[in-house]
Amino acid sequence: MTLATPVLHTARLRLRPFADADADSLFALHSSPHVMRYWDSPPWTERARAERFIAMCRKMADEGTGARVAIERASDGAFVGWCGLVEWNPDYRSASLGYCLDSEMWGHGYATEAARPLVQWAFDTLDLNRVQAETDTRNVASARVLEKIGFVREGTLREDCVVNGEVSDSWVFGLIRREWQPSAAPIPAR
Repeated sequence: MTLATPVLHTARLRLRPFADADADSLFALHSSPHVMRYWDSPPWTERARAERFIAMCRKMADEGTGARVAIERASDGAFVGWCGLVEWNPDYRSASLGYCLDSEMWGHGYATEAARPLVQWAFDTLDLNRVQAETDTRNVASARVLEKIGFVREGTLREDCVVNGEVSDSWVFGLIRREWQPSAAPIPAR
């Protein structure tokens, strides 16, 4: 089953399917040790990884297993990062949320602004009952993004990742449909 990757708009952002032209920005994002410092995979060292990531996003849509969108600033088209729902399970009506933003875009509310309409799309279009997210326990900013959207911290996965050679804990967050408060609905694509 194919899953059409959405195009969503907010007051400041446009969320859209990845284009081949995004490869350089995507590589810059994922090759930054600062951006990747809480990820359980090392920074990318070859641009081909970005091309494979974009191909994987298209494959997920074709197979109906998830959707990842590029985030760009509406005012100037600047690449902000990406946001996605993966591991979509229609039987359990669940998926996992993830996002990664350029460090120059941190602190402007873009992660919250991008994730909110994607979660709304997931509840409306995918008919999800639950969206889950995980973040390294040291990544307090990411935890705050999830809390602003309405996620509840449900527990800690002890020593579940190795980040930069160091064993790390992760927090698990969940958002249930009946608890969702859509405070900023996306503007439909034109």
